[in-house]
Amino acid sequence: MESGEQLWRGLAPQVLGALVRRYGDFDRAEDAVQEALLAASTQWPRDGMPHDPRAWLVRVASRRLIDHWRADDARARRERADAGAMPTDALVEAAADAWVEVGDAGAVDASGDDTLTLLLLCCHPGLTPPSQVALTLRAVAGLTTAEIASAFLVPEATMAQRISRAKQGIRAAGATFRMPEGDELRQRMAAVLHVLYLVFNEGYTTSHGPQLQRVDLTQEAIRLTRAARELLPDDGEIAGLLALMLLTEARRPARTAADGSLVPLAEQDRSLWLGDQIEEGVGLLTWSLASTPVGPYQLQAAIAAVHDEAPTVEATDWEQVLALYGMLEEAAPGPMVTLGRAVALAMVRGPEAGLALVDDLEQSGSLARNHRLHSVRAHLLEQAGEREAARESYLAAADLTTSQPERDYLRRKAARVTGS
Repeated sequence: MESGEQLWRGLAPQVLGALVRRYGDFDRAEDAVQEALLAASTQWPRDGMPHDPRAWLVRVASRRLIDHWRADDARARRERADAGAMPTDALVEAAADAWVEVGDAGAVDASGDDTLTLLLLCCHPGLTPPSQVALTLRAVAGLTTAEIASAFLVPEATMAQRISRAKQGIRAAGATFRMPEGDELRQRMAAVLHVLYLVFNEGYTTSHGPQLQRVDLTQEAIRLTRAARELLPDDGEIAGLLALMLLTEARRPARTAADGSLVPLAEQDRSLWLGDQIEEGVGLLTWSLASTPVGPYQLQAAIAAVHDEAPTVEATDWEQVLALYGMLEEAAPGPMVTLGRAVALAMVRGPEAGLALVDDLEQSGSLARNHRLHSVRAHLLEQAGEREAARESYLAAADLTTSQPERDYLRRKAARVTGS
């Protein structure tokens, strides 16, 4: 049974879609939905779950939206009165009409799922790509500003400003709530795929809190990627992203021990991996590589497939993984890709080769404050027999991560590596 928080997050984009479809005004609708979620977080534990949680949220959010409109109108009337102008009642009458339509039962249709349409709205071409992604993570995926900032490796205050500007940009662009078509659909889909990729990653390894993973986020990302593929079935990168998600999610049953602690890939019981998801992922990847231009998601899926198809960690074709990382670094360069290549390089040419690449990354300033860089360094130092240095890097990584399961794992590694 899903938790109240998981239910609220799952319903948030559906409620927002219903309001935007009926009333427009994305900016105020998003604020109203957040207020409705806050009301649910306090009222539902006290009064019990409503019979139809989505309809309840739509009704409350609609009322909050109309309250905002009325407050805007009252403010405008005061300003006109101060200026000696005759007030008009158009806005307040419109708000009143809308209120009558919402009523006590909630006239806004809450039965449909507009999540993908909402995703595409947030990816309006009038916004910059980073703003598109940040806004959709907030409005559609329901991630907190802190979680989004962690995904982008930027301060939380910076991300809050970016989201605010993006919401204003949607209003300024006059964006309408509709499903785009043709070239416009394909142009927006690139940002949509980036969002779904980040949502899946946040669900697979949660950046904050006591949980290692959030299945609600990974499953929603997979569902929406399937929906995107139905819109554009000939798009190889959509197929590649879906394959990547399935091949990665297939390992989920083996990622945690009975006590919920993290189990790294090299120590996982591969008999627990989900064979049907691996088979579907490999099939999608095979089709996309043979039928479409190769893109970054397909290359990442190919790396995941090499791991999933190896019967043991020792049987992994690390030469192929290294070659794929080299291709990925050319197609979509970035510090996390280079960090992945460092691991593969170490497995092929020895830990010293991987450590040299990690040192280059740190000296460039990339990922200097990211726990994954220190975690990889610790692992490679341990392989090289430098146990005390490995212990220090494990502890540095533990201090930097905001995930409690990862912190616990890294501290256990630090203790074990020197036998302390």
